[in-house]
Amino acid sequence: MNLEEIAKEIKDCKKCPLHLSRTNAVPGEGNPKAEVMFIGEAPGRNEDLQGRPFVGAAGKLLTDLLESIGLTRSEVFITNVVKCRPPHNRDPRPEEIETCFPYLERQVELIDPKIIVALGRHSALTLLKKAGRREGSIMRIRGKILKIRLFGKVRMLMPTLHPAAALYNPKLKPLLEEDFDKLKELLGKRERGLEEFF
Repeated sequence: MNLEEIAKEIKDCKKCPLHLSRTNAVPGEGNPKAEVMFIGEAPGRNEDLQGRPFVGAAGKLLTDLLESIGLTRSEVFITNVVKCRPPHNRDPRPEEIETCFPYLERQVELIDPKIIVALGRHSALTLLKKAGRREGSIMRIRGKILKIRLFGKVRMLMPTLHPAAALYNPKLKPLLEEDFDKLKELLGKRERGLEEFF
């Protein structure tokens, strides 16, 4: 099983009612051997139309943030917890997350990223819950490097704000930039061989 086969499965998926209202499922895209994997909540309108993750205004901000720390979209992998757009951009329901989650699990296991960046509260809390941890506010945990047991091994998770939040409230943008600087620092430590961070 490879990422292309999982993507095909996702595009053909009819396991939950979200398939009835979608234009396109959005499996995710990027480097199949990415060291950093970004996981958002669910596709929005632009993503549903194009079948690609983070292509609207929030996606442009994400691309800019990546470039600010010397990364390109083709070097990382970008996906969402839920692969189809919930109607009217509502929050995904628990049963939709549960139904879709095995796809994400298989993607993470195949890519085996060194760092998972959870974009936004829903993504962060879903991943932490799967790891058996209860955390409250995204503002309390954003920018922290959390070691969690997820999908059978210890992984590094960095929750941060969703780029859309910084578009709605520009005062949050410096916090997002700060978290991306932290990610750059972490990747730099890895390059210098400071394996205790990984």
